[in-house]
Amino acid sequence: MRRARPALLAALLLAAPLVSADPVVTGNPWPRIRKERIQKLLPQAMARAHVEAWVVFCRENDNDPLAQHVGGENAGGTAAFLFLSQKDGTMRSLALSPVSEATALREVAPLDEVVALERGQDLYAQVASRLAAAKPARIAINASAAVTVADGLSSSQRTALEKALSPSLRKKLVSSEDVVSEWLSVKLPEEVDILREAAAITARLEVEAYATVVPGKTRDSDVARFLRKRMAELGVGDAWAPDQNPAVNSGPLRGHTHATERVIQPGDFIQTDFGIRVGGMWVTDIQRFAYVLAPGQTQPPPEALERWEKGKKGNRVALAALKPGVSGWDVDKAQRDWMREAGSEPMSMFGTGHPVGYWAHDVGPALSGGMKEKPAKGQSARIVRPGQVFAFDGFFAWKDGGPDALRVISVEEMAVVTETGAEYLIPPQEDLVLIPSPDTQGPTRPVAPAPR
Repeated sequence: MRRARPALLAALLLAAPLVSADPVVTGNPWPRIRKERIQKLLPQAMARAHVEAWVVFCRENDNDPLAQHVGGENAGGTAAFLFLSQKDGTMRSLALSPVSEATALREVAPLDEVVALERGQDLYAQVASRLAAAKPARIAINASAAVTVADGLSSSQRTALEKALSPSLRKKLVSSEDVVSEWLSVKLPEEVDILREAAAITARLEVEAYATVVPGKTRDSDVARFLRKRMAELGVGDAWAPDQNPAVNSGPLRGHTHATERVIQPGDFIQTDFGIRVGGMWVTDIQRFAYVLAPGQTQPPPEALERWEKGKKGNRVALAALKPGVSGWDVDKAQRDWMREAGSEPMSMFGTGHPVGYWAHDVGPALSGGMKEKPAKGQSARIVRPGQVFAFDGFFAWKDGGPDALRVISVEEMAVVTETGAEYLIPPQEDLVLIPSPDTQGPTRPVAPAPR
């Protein structure tokens, strides 16, 4: 078996320190990127969803989850954003806004037109009038049981809208979940570049954190605190709930959780699941694994190395299956088949992966469902397309210390779908990060691996 080597360490640790207030995004590219997304990607998404009109209502204090994507993040009084497909394949976008916000909206919103409504004008009647003139076959509204960010329409807003629409238009209302999934899941090349840089920083910080571990002394929570300190120094945000980011775990599987006070011991695998937010918009989700050597060891025992290699192979199997035209179910099924072949315990808690970008669990095809041996349905039946970015795991699980003590290798990487397949955003982790115990002969810190 190939000798394990300390991966990703000295070259990264000796690199210049990260000190930028935002190490990836300078200025604010989002308004420009958002406009390009609406002009280039939204018409395609609406066509794929077979929808000719999409209506989003925005308001202050309890805004729609997609307000920032359509230009309604600063809404005061309720405003309506309409996206209408045209016969020539283009799309017309407009906002119906209270007059008090209309001037600012014209200056910042990525729309073709902003119509100012004077006090007393009925917003919902105005929306109904424009929908009647557009004559769409299907009208998407943000109501969904499957896609949470496409579920922003409140009950009172829906009641008011339906009251204003004619009976024939009411029958044309459909969920926007297909539009939203098709639109937000595809990222522009510039966004992929941003995610690529952010992913490199995410992985580097995880390796930095492992260099601070002293077996028998350092706790999982200490590793998490180090990473949170580095996030503050860099000025980056959390990819998910701060109390659970990062999730550092040197013990049995805990699922999505916080780091505990468990003391890291020789013989432990350490799993760090970590993500950052850059530019206030784009997030990462990457795991890096370390192994704690026992005194006198220079590499993990063969059984540990074998488990690592099997988990890593599962991730590579998933990457090979990730290509345009397949479903998310297909990718998950490929990795599940490998797990069975490799002798892994089944993993029912998680799917193989998920889209990532604006949220750690973004919208789009879910890489899941293959473990059930049932046909694809829901998000796992969605089709993979170029420009989508995924975070996905290679799993290998085993029982350790009792029937409920499941230990897991979950090699999580990020990849973007290309026209012909998929490619990792950054070089994937090839070898375990090795952490020596204090009285191990030789260096007390990991050292650079010899070239392959």
